[in-house]
Amino acid sequence: MTVFLTILHIVVCITLILIVLLQSGKGANMGAAFGGSSQTVFGSGGAGTFLGKMTAAVAIIFMLTSFTLTYTASRKPSGVMDNVSAPVSRQAAPVAPKPATLPSAPAAPAPSPGAAQAPAAVPAPAAK
Repeated sequence: MTVFLTILHIVVCITLILIVLLQSGKGANMGAAFGGSSQTVFGSGGAGTFLGKMTAAVAIIFMLTSFTLTYTASRKPSGVMDNVSAPVSRQAAPVAPKPATLPSAPAAPAPSPGAAQAPAAVPAPAAK
């Protein structure tokens, strides 16, 4: 429905512009007032012309489509995320992996003061 109203609104807008551009302005007979016999310079123009009535009709349609589009736009949600459903369950936070430990030499115990030190043991090389 909104797409149809938008297309109709654009067509009516272009039609209204063209009808207004086809009409002659009110000052078109102004030059004849100073040297001619124009009686409609500032007086009544008589009965409305076809283009004048057509302008009024198209202007009314333009206003009605404007109001209708405004009403329909204010009644429906307009956010991008309005149609997205919420997740069913929450996911637990990922567990951080344990840091990899590099093989290192065994730590020697700290010597206590006054104690005799034993020679450090050297690990045997691994066989391939």
